[in-house]
Formats: sequence, C-alpha cells, structure tokens
Amino acid sequence: MGHVSLWPVLVLVLIHLLGSRLRFLHGFPRSVWLSGAGGVSVAYVFMHLFPELHEGQEHMEENVFWAEEFLKHHVYLVALIGLATFYGLERSVVSAKRELVKKDSRKVEAPKGVFWVHIGSFALYNAIIGYVLFQREETPSQSILLFTIAMALHFLVNDYALQEHHKETYRKYGQWVLVLALLLGWSVGYIQEVNKTTVFILTAFIGGGVILNVLKEELPEERESRYWAFLLGAGAYAILLLSL
Repeated sequence: MGHVSLWPVLVLVLIHLLGSRLRFLHGFPRSVWLSGAGGVSVAYVFMHLFPELHEGQEHMEENVFWAEEFLKHHVYLVALIGLATFYGLERSVVSAKRELVKKDSRKVEAPKGVFWVHIGSFALYNAIIGYVLFQREETPSQSILLFTIAMALHFLVNDYALQEHHKETYRKYGQWVLVLALLLGWSVGYIQEVNKTTVFILTAFIGGGVILNVLKEELPEERESRYWAFLLGAGAYAILLLSL
C-alpha cells in the first residue's frame, strides 16, 4: 500500500472534539458561520458529489446485471433513501422531545433511548464518511481536500444540532461515539477495500444525508437562519469548484 495521508481524518476528528465548544457558533439568531457552512456542504453535494454519482450510475449499469432492469436510477434512489432516513430520525427526536416537554416543561434533552438511536444512526453515517474518505486517497489531492473541507463544515452543522437536541449527554458520550465511528470507517477502508459499486452506493447515501441534515437546520422559521450567509457559502464554494 502506498503513502496514506492521515490529515483528512484527523481534521474531521478535531471538528467533532472542538466544534461544539466554539462559542461564536452559539446564540440566537442562528450563527452566520453555521449558515455559511451549510451552504458550502450543499454546494459540494450538488456540484461535485452528484456528478460523481452520474459516473457511478453508468458504472453500475455496466457492471451490475440487474441494475438496468430492476431500477434504472438506483444510485439516486440511494441518495433519496439517505435523505428520508435522516428526516425520519429527526422527526422522531423532535416528537419525543415535544412529548417530554408536555409532561415536564423543565426537560430540554431528548430521552436517553432516542439519544442512542439518534447517535447510532449518525455513527453509521460517520463510519461511511470515514470509509469513503479513505477511498479518496486514490483520487487527486485536490479532490480529497475539497471533500475534507465540505465534510468538516458539515460536521460543524451536525455537531451543533446534536448538542442542541441532547445537551451534555452529547458532549459526554455522543461526540466520542462519532469520533470512534469515523476512525473505524477509515480503518476498515485501510484494511479492506470493497468494490467500486459499493463505494458509489455509500457516496450516494452520504449525499442524501448531507442535504437533509443541512436543510433541516436552515429551514425552520424559529431558527432565524441567515439566508445571505447560506447563499454566500454555497455560491463561493460553487465558484471554487467550477474554477478547478
């Protein structure tokens, strides 16, 4: 095996460990930095990840005999499944918190059972990202840099949302679970290489998850998100991607 770069996974680990402690991200209305980070993440998915999925769709139709007959656009369906999965999880957490507040208005954290389901799903998500991150070792350094930046900013958005839902429980347990999952996914990529079809499927799932996890934080009216910051982040990163 050739040279392996550790810096991408270490950057994402540091984001998990330090991101939720950045005070300038907290407060109301929503931080311009979070809205801008969300814009960058979404721009990356639409401008870079989805074009890769188009290539993946062609690869799967050529290499998986049932693909064209069973599901012509199954790679994009996986992206939709990723989006729907995280939408369902978010709704379950919000509903559980709402029911808890009805019983006791002092309760601000989601129930422990919901916490572990929520963190477990994001741990799987992180493991997939860690695996895909390692697979990009074979791509040009420019590609892995763009992916790392987009995922780092996306993790900032996710960490803030998870801490908002689960408070100190997230700091005590959740962030460590996500770090371990990220490292586990990266390590699996180092030890065992899977076929190209699987990588495309995992990448599609990430794409759907990124879109949902960003938009669910930006759209609620009560958050008073900064649309201009979201637009600036998305526009700037889109211009960068187009210029490369």
